[in-house]
Amino acid sequence: MLFEGLAGKLQETFKKLKGKGKLTEKDVEAALREVRLALLEADVNFKVVKNFISQIKNRCIGQEVLGSLTPAQQVIKIVNEELTSLMGETTSKININAGGITVIMMVGLQGSGKTTTSAKLAKYLKKLNVNPMMVAADVYRPAAVDQIEYLGEQLDMPVFSMGQGDPVKIVQEALKTAAADNRNVVIVDTAGRLHVNQELMDELQRIKTAVDPSEILLVVDSMTGQDAVNVAESFHQQLGLTGVVLTKLDGDTRGGAALSVNAVTGCPIKFVGMGEKLDALEPFHPERMASRILGMGDVLSLIEKAQFTMDEEKAKVLEGKIRTQQFTLEDFLDQLQQVKSMGPLDQIMDMMPGMGGMNKKLKNLSVDEKQLGQVEAIIKSMNREERNNPEIINSSRRRRIALGSGTKVQDVNKLLKQFDQMKKMMKQLTKMEKGKRKGKKSFPFLP
Repeated sequence: MLFEGLAGKLQETFKKLKGKGKLTEKDVEAALREVRLALLEADVNFKVVKNFISQIKNRCIGQEVLGSLTPAQQVIKIVNEELTSLMGETTSKININAGGITVIMMVGLQGSGKTTTSAKLAKYLKKLNVNPMMVAADVYRPAAVDQIEYLGEQLDMPVFSMGQGDPVKIVQEALKTAAADNRNVVIVDTAGRLHVNQELMDELQRIKTAVDPSEILLVVDSMTGQDAVNVAESFHQQLGLTGVVLTKLDGDTRGGAALSVNAVTGCPIKFVGMGEKLDALEPFHPERMASRILGMGDVLSLIEKAQFTMDEEKAKVLEGKIRTQQFTLEDFLDQLQQVKSMGPLDQIMDMMPGMGGMNKKLKNLSVDEKQLGQVEAIIKSMNREERNNPEIINSSRRRRIALGSGTKVQDVNKLLKQFDQMKKMMKQLTKMEKGKRKGKKSFPFLP
Protein backbone atom coordinates (compact mmCIF):
# COMPACT_ATOMS: atom_id res chain seq x y z
CA MET A 1 0.00 0.00 0.00
CA LEU A 2 1.18 3.54 -0.83
CA PHE A 3 2.56 5.28 2.31
CA GLU A 4 1.32 2.29 4.31
CA GLY A 5 2.77 3.28 7.70
CA LEU A 6 1.65 6.91 7.57
CA ALA A 7 -1.78 6.18 6.08
CA GLY A 8 -2.48 3.44 8.63
CA LYS A 9 -1.61 5.66 11.61
CA LEU A 10 -3.55 8.69 10.36
CA GLN A 11 -6.63 6.61 9.56
CA GLU A 12 -6.48 4.96 13.01
CA THR A 13 -6.19 8.37 14.70
CA PHE A 14 -9.24 9.76 12.90
CA LYS A 15 -11.17 6.57 13.55
CA LYS A 16 -10.83 7.32 17.30
CA LEU A 17 -12.13 10.86 16.73
CA LYS A 18 -15.18 9.55 14.86
CA GLY A 19 -16.05 7.47 17.92
CA LYS A 20 -16.56 10.63 19.97
CA GLY A 21 -19.83 12.54 19.66
CA LYS A 22 -18.46 15.97 20.55
CA LEU A 23 -14.81 17.00 20.50
CA THR A 24 -13.01 19.03 23.11
CA GLU A 25 -9.82 21.03 22.64
CA LYS A 26 -8.03 18.26 24.53
CA ASP A 27 -9.29 15.62 22.05
CA VAL A 28 -8.00 17.65 19.09
CA GLU A 29 -4.58 18.22 20.69
CA ALA A 30 -4.24 14.49 21.48
CA ALA A 31 -5.08 13.62 17.86
CA LEU A 32 -2.61 16.18 16.52
CA ARG A 33 0.14 14.72 18.72
CA GLU A 34 -0.42 11.36 17.02
CA VAL A 35 -0.45 13.02 13.60
CA ARG A 36 2.85 14.78 14.41
CA LEU A 37 4.50 11.51 15.46
CA ALA A 38 3.18 9.72 12.36
CA LEU A 39 4.62 12.41 10.06
CA LEU A 40 8.02 12.42 11.79
CA GLU A 41 8.18 8.61 11.57
CA ALA A 42 7.37 8.94 7.86
CA ASP A 43 10.60 10.99 7.51
CA VAL A 44 8.79 14.26 6.75
CA ASN A 45 10.99 17.34 7.29
CA PHE A 46 10.59 18.46 10.93
CA LYS A 47 10.06 22.15 9.98
CA VAL A 48 7.36 21.07 7.54
CA VAL A 49 5.70 18.99 10.29
CA LYS A 50 5.81 21.91 12.73
CA ASN A 51 4.16 24.33 10.28
CA PHE A 52 1.65 21.71 9.15
CA ILE A 53 0.47 20.91 12.71
CA SER A 54 0.33 24.62 13.57
CA GLN A 55 -1.90 25.33 10.54
CA ILE A 56 -4.28 22.51 11.42
CA LYS A 57 -4.41 23.47 15.10
CA ASN A 58 -5.27 27.10 14.26
CA ARG A 59 -8.18 25.93 12.13
CA CYS A 60 -9.38 23.15 14.45
CA ILE A 61 -9.39 25.03 17.76
CA GLY A 62 -12.41 27.22 17.14
CA GLN A 63 -15.98 27.32 15.93
CA GLU A 64 -15.08 25.67 12.59
CA VAL A 65 -14.66 22.32 14.38
CA LEU A 66 -15.67 22.44 18.02
CA GLY A 67 -18.98 24.13 17.23
CA SER A 68 -19.71 21.81 14.30
CA LEU A 69 -22.41 19.14 14.32
CA THR A 70 -19.87 16.71 12.77
CA PRO A 71 -16.57 17.73 14.41
CA ALA A 72 -14.57 14.59 13.50
CA GLN A 73 -15.47 14.96 9.82
CA GLN A 74 -14.49 18.64 9.96
CA VAL A 75 -11.06 17.72 11.36
CA ILE A 76 -10.53 15.17 8.57
CA LYS A 77 -11.65 17.77 6.00
CA ILE A 78 -9.14 20.29 7.36
CA VAL A 79 -6.29 17.72 7.40
CA ASN A 80 -7.18 16.71 3.83
CA GLU A 81 -7.04 20.36 2.67
CA GLU A 82 -3.75 21.02 4.49
CA LEU A 83 -2.17 17.82 3.11
CA THR A 84 -3.18 18.91 -0.38
CA SER A 85 -1.70 22.36 0.20
CA LEU A 86 1.50 20.79 1.56
CA MET A 87 2.02 18.77 -1.62
CA GLY A 88 1.26 21.61 -4.00
CA GLU A 89 -2.51 22.29 -4.04
CA THR A 90 -2.96 22.00 -7.81
CA THR A 91 -1.64 19.59 -10.45
CA SER A 92 1.42 21.06 -12.19
CA LYS A 93 1.42 20.16 -15.87
CA ILE A 94 4.32 19.84 -18.28
CA ASN A 95 4.98 22.99 -20.35
CA ILE A 96 4.79 22.22 -24.08
CA ASN A 97 5.58 25.10 -26.45
CA ALA A 98 2.77 25.66 -28.93
CA GLY A 99 5.30 26.60 -31.61
CA GLY A 100 8.90 25.44 -31.89
CA ILE A 101 10.72 22.71 -29.99
CA THR A 102 10.19 21.99 -26.29
CA VAL A 103 13.41 20.93 -24.57
CA ILE A 104 13.06 18.91 -21.36
CA MET A 105 16.26 18.40 -19.33
CA MET A 106 16.20 15.33 -17.09
CA VAL A 107 18.65 15.76 -14.21
CA GLY A 108 19.50 13.80 -11.06
CA LEU A 109 21.97 11.58 -9.28
CA GLN A 110 23.05 8.14 -10.49
CA GLY A 111 20.67 5.36 -9.53
CA SER A 112 17.58 7.56 -9.28
CA GLY A 113 16.04 6.04 -12.44
CA LYS A 114 16.67 9.04 -14.70
CA THR A 115 17.19 7.18 -17.99
CA THR A 116 14.16 4.91 -17.52
CA THR A 117 12.05 7.92 -16.44
CA SER A 118 13.10 9.74 -19.64
CA ALA A 119 11.68 6.83 -21.65
CA LYS A 120 8.51 6.73 -19.52
CA LEU A 121 8.01 10.46 -20.05
CA ALA A 122 8.53 10.05 -23.81
CA LYS A 123 5.82 7.38 -23.89
CA TYR A 124 3.47 9.52 -21.78
CA LEU A 125 3.96 12.56 -24.05
CA LYS A 126 3.41 10.47 -27.16
CA LYS A 127 -0.11 9.79 -25.86
CA LEU A 128 -0.68 13.58 -25.83
CA ASN A 129 -0.16 13.66 -29.62
CA VAL A 130 3.31 15.20 -29.58
CA ASN A 131 6.42 13.89 -31.34
CA PRO A 132 9.15 13.28 -28.75
CA MET A 133 12.78 12.39 -29.36
CA MET A 134 15.25 11.28 -26.68
CA VAL A 135 18.87 12.43 -26.47
CA ALA A 136 21.69 10.33 -24.99
CA ALA A 137 23.71 13.07 -23.25
CA ASP A 138 25.06 10.88 -20.43
CA VAL A 139 28.53 10.16 -21.82
CA TYR A 140 30.11 8.97 -18.58
CA ARG A 141 28.08 6.10 -17.13
CA PRO A 142 29.00 2.77 -18.77
CA ALA A 143 26.23 1.54 -21.09
CA ALA A 144 24.05 4.65 -20.50
CA VAL A 145 23.85 5.29 -24.25
CA ASP A 146 23.10 1.62 -24.94
CA GLN A 147 20.34 1.65 -22.30
CA ILE A 148 18.48 4.63 -23.72
CA GLU A 149 18.84 3.30 -27.29
CA TYR A 150 17.36 -0.03 -26.16
CA LEU A 151 14.46 1.79 -24.48
CA GLY A 152 13.94 3.81 -27.66
CA GLU A 153 13.66 0.57 -29.66
CA GLN A 154 11.04 -0.74 -27.21
CA LEU A 155 9.00 2.44 -27.66
CA ASP A 156 9.66 2.68 -31.40
CA MET A 157 11.02 6.19 -30.77
CA PRO A 158 14.14 7.90 -32.14
CA VAL A 159 17.16 8.39 -29.89
CA PHE A 160 19.88 10.86 -30.86
CA SER A 161 23.37 9.85 -29.79
CA MET A 162 26.95 10.63 -30.75
CA GLY A 163 28.64 8.20 -28.38
CA GLN A 164 31.27 9.97 -26.27
CA GLY A 165 31.92 13.68 -26.58
CA ASP A 166 30.85 17.07 -25.28
CA PRO A 167 27.24 16.83 -23.96
CA VAL A 168 26.54 20.45 -25.00
CA LYS A 169 27.44 19.74 -28.64
CA ILE A 170 25.40 16.50 -28.55
CA VAL A 171 22.29 18.39 -27.41
CA GLN A 172 22.81 21.18 -29.95
CA GLU A 173 23.12 18.67 -32.80
CA ALA A 174 20.07 16.82 -31.46
CA LEU A 175 17.98 20.02 -31.76
CA LYS A 176 18.99 20.39 -35.43
CA THR A 177 17.96 16.77 -36.09
CA ALA A 178 14.68 17.24 -34.21
CA ALA A 179 13.82 20.31 -36.34
CA ALA A 180 14.60 18.40 -39.54
CA ASP A 181 12.49 15.40 -38.46
CA ASN A 182 9.54 17.46 -37.15
CA ARG A 183 10.10 16.33 -33.56
CA ASN A 184 8.59 19.00 -31.31
CA VAL A 185 9.74 17.63 -27.91
CA VAL A 186 13.36 16.77 -27.09
CA ILE A 187 14.00 14.87 -23.83
CA VAL A 188 17.64 15.16 -22.76
CA ASP A 189 18.98 12.38 -20.52
CA THR A 190 21.89 14.13 -18.80
CA ALA A 191 24.72 12.61 -16.77
CA GLY A 192 24.43 11.98 -13.04
CA ARG A 193 26.92 11.56 -10.22
CA LEU A 194 26.92 9.53 -7.03
CA HIS A 195 26.49 12.80 -5.12
CA VAL A 196 25.98 16.50 -5.89
CA ASN A 197 29.27 18.13 -6.94
CA GLN A 198 30.32 21.30 -8.75
CA GLU A 199 31.63 19.47 -11.84
CA LEU A 200 28.13 18.02 -12.45
CA MET A 201 26.44 21.39 -11.87
CA ASP A 202 28.83 23.22 -14.21
CA GLU A 203 28.07 20.77 -17.02
CA LEU A 204 24.30 21.05 -16.46
CA GLN A 205 24.58 24.84 -16.40
CA ARG A 206 26.38 24.79 -19.77
CA ILE A 207 23.63 22.64 -21.31
CA LYS A 208 20.95 24.93 -19.82
CA THR A 209 22.63 28.05 -21.22
CA ALA A 210 23.10 26.45 -24.66
CA VAL A 211 19.54 25.18 -25.23
CA ASP A 212 17.32 27.22 -22.86
CA PRO A 213 15.07 24.28 -21.79
CA SER A 214 11.35 24.74 -21.16
CA GLU A 215 11.51 22.19 -18.34
CA ILE A 216 14.26 21.06 -15.98
CA LEU A 217 12.93 17.99 -14.20
CA LEU A 218 14.80 16.46 -11.28
CA VAL A 219 14.42 12.69 -10.93
CA VAL A 220 14.75 11.50 -7.32
CA ASP A 221 14.21 8.18 -5.56
CA SER A 222 11.25 8.73 -3.20
CA MET A 223 12.41 5.88 -0.95
CA THR A 224 15.45 7.91 0.17
CA GLY A 225 13.13 10.22 2.15
CA GLN A 226 14.89 13.34 3.50
CA ASP A 227 17.92 12.71 1.25
CA ALA A 228 15.63 13.18 -1.77
CA VAL A 229 14.51 16.55 -0.36
CA ASN A 230 18.11 17.66 0.27
CA VAL A 231 19.11 16.69 -3.28
CA ALA A 232 16.11 18.60 -4.67
CA GLU A 233 17.09 21.68 -2.67
CA SER A 234 20.69 21.59 -4.00
CA PHE A 235 19.65 21.16 -7.65
CA HIS A 236 16.94 23.81 -7.37
CA GLN A 237 19.31 26.43 -5.93
CA GLN A 238 21.82 25.96 -8.75
CA LEU A 239 19.65 25.14 -11.77
CA GLY A 240 16.20 26.54 -11.04
CA LEU A 241 14.12 23.38 -11.41
CA THR A 242 10.65 23.52 -12.94
CA GLY A 243 9.53 20.22 -11.45
CA VAL A 244 10.37 16.98 -9.66
CA VAL A 245 9.71 13.37 -10.67
CA LEU A 246 9.52 10.94 -7.74
CA THR A 247 10.45 7.39 -8.74
CA LYS A 248 9.59 4.15 -6.90
CA LEU A 249 6.59 5.75 -5.20
CA ASP A 250 4.80 2.38 -5.38
CA GLY A 251 7.42 0.98 -2.97
CA ASP A 252 7.54 4.01 -0.65
CA THR A 253 5.74 3.06 2.57
CA ARG A 254 6.72 6.26 4.41
CA GLY A 255 6.06 9.25 2.13
CA GLY A 256 8.60 11.74 3.55
CA ALA A 257 9.84 12.94 0.15
CA ALA A 258 6.38 13.39 -1.38
CA LEU A 259 5.16 15.37 1.63
CA SER A 260 8.29 17.53 2.04
CA VAL A 261 9.77 18.34 -1.36
CA ASN A 262 7.28 21.02 -2.43
CA ALA A 263 7.18 22.69 1.00
CA VAL A 264 10.99 22.82 1.30
CA THR A 265 11.94 23.76 -2.29
CA GLY A 266 8.78 25.40 -3.62
CA CYS A 267 9.23 23.14 -6.64
CA PRO A 268 6.14 21.14 -7.74
CA ILE A 269 6.06 17.35 -8.08
CA LYS A 270 5.00 16.84 -11.70
CA PHE A 271 5.16 13.04 -12.10
CA VAL A 272 5.49 9.90 -10.00
CA GLY A 273 6.86 6.51 -10.99
CA MET A 274 4.49 3.72 -9.94
CA GLY A 275 6.34 0.64 -11.21
CA GLU A 276 9.04 -0.63 -13.52
CA LYS A 277 7.03 -0.83 -16.75
CA LEU A 278 7.39 1.97 -19.28
CA ASP A 279 3.75 3.01 -18.85
CA ALA A 280 4.09 3.28 -15.05
CA LEU A 281 4.45 7.08 -14.94
CA GLU A 282 1.54 9.17 -13.68
CA PRO A 283 0.92 12.92 -13.31
CA PHE A 284 1.01 13.89 -9.63
CA HIS A 285 -2.33 15.11 -8.24
CA PRO A 286 -1.87 16.51 -4.68
CA GLU A 287 -5.59 16.42 -3.83
CA ARG A 288 -5.93 12.80 -4.96
CA MET A 289 -2.81 11.73 -3.05
CA ALA A 290 -4.13 13.39 0.12
CA SER A 291 -7.40 11.46 -0.25
CA ARG A 292 -5.53 8.17 -0.67
CA ILE A 293 -3.42 8.81 2.44
CA LEU A 294 -6.59 9.45 4.48
CA GLY A 295 -8.30 6.30 3.13
CA MET A 296 -10.82 8.20 0.98
CA GLY A 297 -9.62 6.53 -2.21
CA ASP A 298 -8.86 8.10 -5.58
CA VAL A 299 -11.79 7.37 -7.85
CA LEU A 300 -10.72 9.84 -10.56
CA SER A 301 -7.33 8.15 -11.06
CA LEU A 302 -9.04 4.76 -11.07
CA ILE A 303 -11.44 5.95 -13.78
CA GLU A 304 -8.56 7.38 -15.83
CA LYS A 305 -6.66 4.09 -15.54
CA ALA A 306 -9.77 2.18 -16.63
CA GLN A 307 -10.41 4.53 -19.56
CA PHE A 308 -6.82 4.15 -20.75
CA THR A 309 -6.64 0.36 -20.43
CA MET A 310 -10.22 -0.72 -21.08
CA ASP A 311 -11.54 -1.01 -24.62
CA GLU A 312 -14.74 1.06 -24.87
CA GLU A 313 -16.11 -0.88 -27.84
CA LYS A 314 -15.52 -4.19 -26.05
CA ALA A 315 -17.29 -2.78 -22.97
CA LYS A 316 -20.40 -1.96 -25.04
CA VAL A 317 -20.43 -5.45 -26.56
CA LEU A 318 -19.96 -6.96 -23.09
CA GLU A 319 -22.87 -4.98 -21.65
CA GLY A 320 -25.09 -6.28 -24.46
CA LYS A 321 -24.03 -9.86 -23.73
CA ILE A 322 -24.80 -9.44 -20.02
CA ARG A 323 -28.24 -8.05 -20.79
CA THR A 324 -29.01 -10.99 -23.08
CA GLN A 325 -27.33 -13.59 -20.79
CA GLN A 326 -24.71 -14.49 -23.39
CA PHE A 327 -21.70 -13.79 -21.16
CA THR A 328 -19.11 -16.56 -21.63
CA LEU A 329 -15.77 -17.64 -20.15
CA GLU A 330 -14.18 -16.09 -23.26
CA ASP A 331 -15.63 -12.70 -22.22
CA PHE A 332 -14.60 -13.31 -18.61
CA LEU A 333 -10.99 -13.98 -19.70
CA ASP A 334 -10.96 -10.78 -21.77
CA GLN A 335 -12.18 -8.73 -18.77
CA LEU A 336 -9.64 -10.40 -16.47
CA GLN A 337 -6.78 -9.46 -18.81
CA GLN A 338 -7.98 -5.85 -19.02
CA VAL A 339 -8.15 -5.57 -15.21
CA LYS A 340 -4.62 -7.01 -14.91
CA SER A 341 -3.35 -4.42 -17.39
CA MET A 342 -4.47 -1.66 -15.00
CA GLY A 343 -1.66 -2.59 -12.62
CA PRO A 344 -1.11 -4.47 -9.34
CA LEU A 345 -4.26 -5.18 -7.32
CA ASP A 346 -2.95 -3.42 -4.22
CA GLN A 347 -2.58 -0.16 -6.20
CA ILE A 348 -6.11 -0.50 -7.57
CA MET A 349 -7.48 -1.17 -4.05
CA ASP A 350 -5.71 1.92 -2.71
CA MET A 351 -7.80 4.00 -5.12
CA MET A 352 -11.10 2.59 -3.87
CA PRO A 353 -12.70 4.60 -1.04
CA GLY A 354 -12.44 2.73 2.26
CA MET A 355 -10.26 -0.01 0.77
CA GLY A 356 -6.84 1.53 1.50
CA GLY A 357 -6.41 -0.39 4.73
CA MET A 358 -7.67 -3.68 3.34
CA ASN A 359 -4.22 -4.75 2.13
CA LYS A 360 -3.17 -5.32 5.74
CA LYS A 361 -6.33 -7.19 6.60
CA LEU A 362 -6.02 -9.45 3.58
CA LYS A 363 -2.89 -11.15 4.87
CA ASN A 364 -1.34 -11.90 1.48
CA LEU A 365 -2.76 -9.86 -1.36
CA SER A 366 -0.10 -11.41 -3.60
CA VAL A 367 -2.08 -14.67 -3.30
CA ASP A 368 -4.97 -12.96 -5.10
CA GLU A 369 -2.59 -11.96 -7.91
CA LYS A 370 -1.56 -15.63 -8.22
CA GLN A 371 -5.20 -16.71 -8.22
CA LEU A 372 -5.89 -14.37 -11.15
CA GLY A 373 -3.03 -16.02 -13.03
CA GLN A 374 -4.39 -19.45 -12.13
CA VAL A 375 -7.87 -18.56 -13.41
CA GLU A 376 -6.33 -17.25 -16.63
CA ALA A 377 -4.34 -20.48 -17.09
CA ILE A 378 -7.44 -22.66 -16.54
CA ILE A 379 -9.55 -20.74 -19.09
CA LYS A 380 -6.71 -20.74 -21.64
CA SER A 381 -6.46 -24.52 -21.28
CA MET A 382 -10.04 -24.84 -22.53
CA ASN A 383 -10.88 -24.95 -26.22
CA ARG A 384 -13.17 -22.30 -27.72
CA GLU A 385 -16.24 -24.55 -27.57
CA GLU A 386 -15.70 -25.17 -23.84
CA ARG A 387 -15.26 -21.45 -23.12
CA ASN A 388 -18.49 -20.60 -24.90
CA ASN A 389 -20.45 -23.56 -23.46
CA PRO A 390 -19.08 -24.50 -20.00
CA GLU A 391 -21.99 -26.94 -19.58
CA ILE A 392 -20.23 -29.45 -21.86
CA ILE A 393 -17.18 -29.70 -19.57
CA ASN A 394 -17.49 -33.20 -18.13
CA SER A 395 -15.09 -35.02 -15.75
CA SER A 396 -12.63 -36.12 -18.46
CA ARG A 397 -12.48 -32.59 -19.90
CA ARG A 398 -11.91 -31.21 -16.38
CA ARG A 399 -8.94 -33.55 -15.89
CA ARG A 400 -7.47 -32.45 -19.23
CA ILE A 401 -7.95 -28.74 -18.40
CA ALA A 402 -6.36 -29.18 -14.96
CA LEU A 403 -3.38 -30.99 -16.49
CA GLY A 404 -2.96 -28.35 -19.19
CA SER A 405 -3.10 -25.44 -16.70
CA GLY A 406 -0.91 -27.03 -14.03
CA THR A 407 -3.76 -26.96 -11.52
CA LYS A 408 -6.02 -29.47 -9.77
CA VAL A 409 -9.45 -30.69 -10.85
CA GLN A 410 -10.82 -29.03 -7.69
CA ASP A 411 -9.53 -25.67 -8.98
CA VAL A 412 -11.33 -26.16 -12.28
CA ASN A 413 -14.52 -27.16 -10.45
CA LYS A 414 -14.27 -24.09 -8.23
CA LEU A 415 -13.89 -21.73 -11.21
CA LEU A 416 -16.84 -23.26 -13.07
CA LYS A 417 -19.01 -23.05 -9.94
CA GLN A 418 -18.07 -19.39 -9.37
CA PHE A 419 -18.72 -18.55 -13.02
CA ASP A 420 -22.15 -20.20 -12.81
CA GLN A 421 -22.99 -18.19 -9.67
CA MET A 422 -21.83 -14.99 -11.37
CA LYS A 423 -24.11 -15.66 -14.36
CA LYS A 424 -27.06 -16.17 -12.01
CA MET A 425 -26.26 -12.89 -10.27
CA MET A 426 -26.07 -11.09 -13.63
CA LYS A 427 -29.45 -12.57 -14.56
CA GLN A 428 -30.96 -11.16 -11.35
CA LEU A 429 -29.37 -7.76 -12.01
CA THR A 430 -30.84 -7.74 -15.52
CA LYS A 431 -34.32 -8.41 -14.10
CA MET A 432 -33.86 -5.60 -11.58
CA GLU A 433 -32.79 -3.28 -14.40
CA LYS A 434 -35.94 -4.03 -16.36
CA GLY A 435 -38.13 -3.63 -13.30
CA LYS A 436 -36.64 -0.45 -11.88
CA ARG A 437 -34.96 1.43 -14.70
CA LYS A 438 -37.05 0.36 -17.69
CA GLY A 439 -34.22 0.13 -20.17
CA LYS A 440 -32.06 3.02 -18.94
CA LYS A 441 -28.32 2.45 -19.30
CA SER A 442 -26.68 1.56 -16.01
CA PHE A 443 -24.47 -1.39 -15.00
CA PRO A 444 -22.02 0.93 -13.18
CA PHE A 445 -19.59 -1.93 -12.57
CA LEU A 446 -18.75 -2.09 -16.27
CA PRO A 447 -15.92 0.02 -17.74
